[in-house]
Amino acid sequence: MAPFFKAGAWTLFAALHLFSCCSFGCCEASRTSGSDSEGSRQEPEPSPYERVKRGWVWNQFFVVEEYTGTEPLYVGKIHTDSDEGEGNIKYTITGEGAGTIFIIDELTGDIHATERLDREEKASYTLRARARDRLSNDLLESESEFVIKVQDINDSEPKFLEGPYIGSVAELSPIGTSVMKVIASDADDPTYGSSAKVVYSVMDGEKIFTVDRNEGIIMTAVADLDRETQDRYELVVKATDMAGQMGGLSGSTTVTIVITDVNDNPPRFPQKMYQFSVSEGAAVGTPVGRIIATDADMGENTDMSYLIKEEGDLFKVTTDVETQEAIVSIKKPLDFESKRTHNVVVEAVNKHVDPRFVDLGSFRDQTIVRVSVSDIDEPPIFQPADGTIMEVQEDTKVGALVGVISARDPDVKNKPVRFSIDRTTDQEMIFHIDPDSGAITLGKVLDRETAGWHNITVRAVETENHTMASHSAVSIRILDVNDNPPELATPYEASICEDAKPGQLIHTISVVDKDEPQAGHRFYFTLAPEGSSNRHFTLWDVKDNTAGIRTQRSGFNRHEQNVYFLPILVVDSGPPSLSSTGTLTIHVCGCDPEGAIQSCNATAYSMSAALSPGALIALLVCILILIVLVLLILTLKRHRKGQRMTEDEEDMRDNVIKYNDEGGGEQDTQAYDMSALRNLYDFPEAKSCDSGPDIRSLPQWIQANRVGGGAEGAAAAADFSLFKGYIRKKVEQADADLSVPPYDSFQTYAFEGNSSPALSLSSIHTMSTTSEQDFSYLSDWGPRFRQLAGYYAPANPEEEGS
Repeated sequence: MAPFFKAGAWTLFAALHLFSCCSFGCCEASRTSGSDSEGSRQEPEPSPYERVKRGWVWNQFFVVEEYTGTEPLYVGKIHTDSDEGEGNIKYTITGEGAGTIFIIDELTGDIHATERLDREEKASYTLRARARDRLSNDLLESESEFVIKVQDINDSEPKFLEGPYIGSVAELSPIGTSVMKVIASDADDPTYGSSAKVVYSVMDGEKIFTVDRNEGIIMTAVADLDRETQDRYELVVKATDMAGQMGGLSGSTTVTIVITDVNDNPPRFPQKMYQFSVSEGAAVGTPVGRIIATDADMGENTDMSYLIKEEGDLFKVTTDVETQEAIVSIKKPLDFESKRTHNVVVEAVNKHVDPRFVDLGSFRDQTIVRVSVSDIDEPPIFQPADGTIMEVQEDTKVGALVGVISARDPDVKNKPVRFSIDRTTDQEMIFHIDPDSGAITLGKVLDRETAGWHNITVRAVETENHTMASHSAVSIRILDVNDNPPELATPYEASICEDAKPGQLIHTISVVDKDEPQAGHRFYFTLAPEGSSNRHFTLWDVKDNTAGIRTQRSGFNRHEQNVYFLPILVVDSGPPSLSSTGTLTIHVCGCDPEGAIQSCNATAYSMSAALSPGALIALLVCILILIVLVLLILTLKRHRKGQRMTEDEEDMRDNVIKYNDEGGGEQDTQAYDMSALRNLYDFPEAKSCDSGPDIRSLPQWIQANRVGGGAEGAAAAADFSLFKGYIRKKVEQADADLSVPPYDSFQTYAFEGNSSPALSLSSIHTMSTTSEQDFSYLSDWGPRFRQLAGYYAPANPEEEGS
């Protein structure tokens, strides 16, 4: 169809071109130009009433694109009014496509197109025309510019440059809801005809979606789009040019439309009933089971919460945020004997309800969770379960009944129960319990004043299964009886002035009673019989469990009697009434004119009168001086002690170290601890010109047989006069030396004496002496003495001869 259409289009535009040439054949367009390059002609300036002489004459130039003929396509003719048709003028053209695309007849000025043109590639060509004399080649007309336009035909189909397209629309959207817009472009000339006028249509899917014919906007055509039924659609949208007329070209694209979700589906339980089983001994919070409601929606539209509509007192439900499951768990302890089956109604509700779809129905669903409770062997149950409070009089006799504890086996078999007391709560064994009846009896005498409450723990176990045990707290209150007499609160002492007036209140007393009668305390005060003859003081019962002491006379003298003892009898209200006698000590004191007590001692009166405030201040000053003197003495002692410690630290004494050990030879470096031979201090040597040889080591007494041997050694060892003289000289030298400490010190010297028969013990000169001692045994002492043996062992005769 396309080749036929293009040929027909070309024929149509050729006819239009011929019509254009005929209609403009009698019209001439003048092109004035300046002087030519040769300056051959000058036109005189015309008058307003004189016709202007025209130069170039040609028609409008158009060429139809996509020409498919075999002959060059005639474009137009250029002509100058100076051409009289004698053939003496030569026409030439230059510019875009001159000589290649466009050719010109030099004699007639006819222009032809030799190639197939495409307006979409180039819409016009600009050329220049020249007219020359054929013989002289002189330029007859100045160069003039003209344009050849390429006439458009409908040869380009519309194209969707941004396709394929993907859009989205919410489900249940109303009809006419805009989804997206598609755009097709046409390369043809939009200003010429309808070649670039594009209209849109839906080729596939027109029942679900429509497209605006002119704008390309895709819209919904139905109102019941359901994502749960179909979540995407693929459309084919066609764009046709020529405004959709017959013969127009078209292009198409694919459009994918995704249906997005809305919350239009309620949650639904797959089952109307779920069954689970749980033991009656399961702890509170134990999960019973999991259930889940499904929702056809997606994303947050599936979020739901669960509620319990029935049996909410024993069970609770929570939501697993990851799996959206309902977890049914125990809220309170279950009891098989009370109820064996529970029907829990669970309801699922959407969290995010869209008000636009409320009329679609209820967005909730219910199901029944049937929980079966299984029986287990349970420990006994006390009645009451939260403990028991008992009361007993403190004067109750041993063996009397205090109270009865009750417990039973909650299981169906109702096994017998035995009772016992946890002795860690009753270590003194004050109470006993009957193991069968649970009766608690008294084991020891009670005393409320010692312990008003006793808290014990009673244990109940099944007779056939001792692992099934339970405990209950029993609180026993000891009721009071009047078994303690009242007593004065404290050992009261009172003071009165010597000039006290009759009837003066000098003290108020109160009493205490360890008992606690239910009606409260009521005490009565009187003077004891032994104090009834008292003529100095009277007792006044205030009636509020206190009593006041008043003076009965005046003129007390502490030098005559400075202390009075007043016996007071106190009686409680019983029953039975108990009493006790307390003594109030009353001191007679000296007072100042304002009544302030100064002294209550007869001898202190004269002393206080003699000490004036000045004397007290002087006494304090003396005490302060004594304290300062003591501190100074302590400071001086500490200072002297510090100096003595410094001198002790500077005490320099030689360390005497004695050792008897034989080393392993010159190669043995580990036999001795050399640090023990180092002195802690370096002391200056005694300097004297009369001193003998410089001795630095401690002399060691060596046995006579080691030094000289025989009688000579014994005689040398017994002659000590030489050593005594040497030591006396050293002592005198030390006493005269000012550099040594000014107190006794231990000096050490080493002196061999004069002309020792043993000569020198040094090994340095041994090799130069003619000693006859045999040192061959050194070779047998091992590798440590090998080098020493090399020095002292006799040489080999062969080696000496060599």
